[in-house]
Amino acid sequence: MTDWRVVFLDLDDTLYPPSSGVWDAIGARIQDFVMDRLGLGFEEAKALRRRYFDEYGTTLNGLWHHHAIDPTDYLAYVHAVPLEEMIQPDPELASMLRDLTQKRIVFTNANRQHAERVLRCLGVSAHIDAILDLFALEMTNKPKQAAYTRALALAGETDPRACVLADDLHRNLVPAGAMGMTTVLVGPAQQDGAADFRIERITDLTRAIPALVAHEDR
Repeated sequence: MTDWRVVFLDLDDTLYPPSSGVWDAIGARIQDFVMDRLGLGFEEAKALRRRYFDEYGTTLNGLWHHHAIDPTDYLAYVHAVPLEEMIQPDPELASMLRDLTQKRIVFTNANRQHAERVLRCLGVSAHIDAILDLFALEMTNKPKQAAYTRALALAGETDPRACVLADDLHRNLVPAGAMGMTTVLVGPAQQDGAADFRIERITDLTRAIPALVAHEDR
């Protein structure tokens, strides 16, 4: 067996490739939401989104703190994109997840409803043990330290060194690495910053870290 007991997996642009266009579609709806609800022009809304993303980790948490925006309302609006037309079943991903011997936990700044839709589209719902969404994390989110502490507690794990985190954003890996988690940056190798492993696609995870797969049956 391996020393790892939990694999935390980011959702958007990690379990499926950025080329799907999903995040671009969600981003456009975030832009529309901010413009409409706050009465801002395009450039003002774009600048505000960037400021809140940098300060809070998500646009939503900035809107929630400063403008009393209802998170449920926001998430329902921004996630109303045609995922079923954009994400196809991924048998290779299903096989990789099935081979993991650790707890397989989606750790996302989105909500459970969006995560469940993505997993259904990918055809991998049966190979995920838990979903930790924004609400399970009590409105904390990556890269805030409290989100990782909460995720560990919800996973029933006391030792960060027993965990792997795969994410497409380097900044989301920094707190995990500082805690002792093994970090995996997923996607084109264009981001600055260190990670324990860099992989092009999430399906490369077990090739990068073969010890995640045990020889005996799960």
